[in-house]
Amino acid sequence: MTDPVTQARFTARTLSEALPYIQRYAGQTIVVKYGGHAMVDPALAAGFARDVVLLKALGIHPVIVHGGGPQIGSLLDRLGIHSEFKDGLRVTDEATMEVVEMVLSGPINKTIVRAINQAGGKAVGLSGSDGNLIRAEKATRTAKDPDSHIEQVLDLGFVGEPSAIDTTVLDAMLRADAQLIPVVAPVGVGRDGARYNINADTAAGALAAALGASRLLLLTDVAGVLDKARNLIREIPVAAIPGMIADGTAAGGMIPKLETAAHSVNHGVGAAVILDGRAPHALLMELFTEHGAGTLVS
Repeated sequence: MTDPVTQARFTARTLSEALPYIQRYAGQTIVVKYGGHAMVDPALAAGFARDVVLLKALGIHPVIVHGGGPQIGSLLDRLGIHSEFKDGLRVTDEATMEVVEMVLSGPINKTIVRAINQAGGKAVGLSGSDGNLIRAEKATRTAKDPDSHIEQVLDLGFVGEPSAIDTTVLDAMLRADAQLIPVVAPVGVGRDGARYNINADTAAGALAAALGASRLLLLTDVAGVLDKARNLIREIPVAAIPGMIADGTAAGGMIPKLETAAHSVNHGVGAAVILDGRAPHALLMELFTEHGAGTLVS
């Protein structure tokens, strides 16, 4: 067992080594997509909340965008509402949208807010509907019929994609003297007033671009982007992403994450990182250590 003096010395050295990185990000905005195992494991959730409060205390401005797919699915099952996926997106009819908004803007959002506040922060829960933060339009997808190979339009219901971001509310919250930490549920509003279910990665990327964020951090349940030998790829240039998707290096749920990362970087975000939310203090490891904690897209 390490004696207290040795442990204190190690902690002091770690803080000292982090100084250049703290200075780099001071005053910068960091958008974090929060979801997966990190959100449902109590110990990881508590650690995440403390880390977010620490970022704010160091003069960094975190904006949290959260998902909630498993929780939505669980409540839909309990209510007996059938739900299906097309092209990796949940088909969202009116009844499903009612549940989506209730779960995302209600218990999930407020659980994260309470955890951050319990850790000493001042978190405020929002959805994309507040202040017209996320304007959305109906998402369009096509798929080939397996028999005729003819492209068919998929009707995903109230699944949306960001069409415009109004950062007025966030700008007010992110003032240095406000000390507020926004926690955003990815529910957008259409120009006709309809509400839309937006993929949390996509919403986080759109907000990061609109805010000119220094970093977009996408927490996931894998170590990052893996090569075909299952080794972590430390850095990927945006130009390499289409080839990685085409040759199968990136597949499944990693494709939209890489596409979101590329889009955000192409629209002014300093860099995007796909990292393992199951690792304790993943945010701090990524931001304040030399080698980071995931895959950097730049």
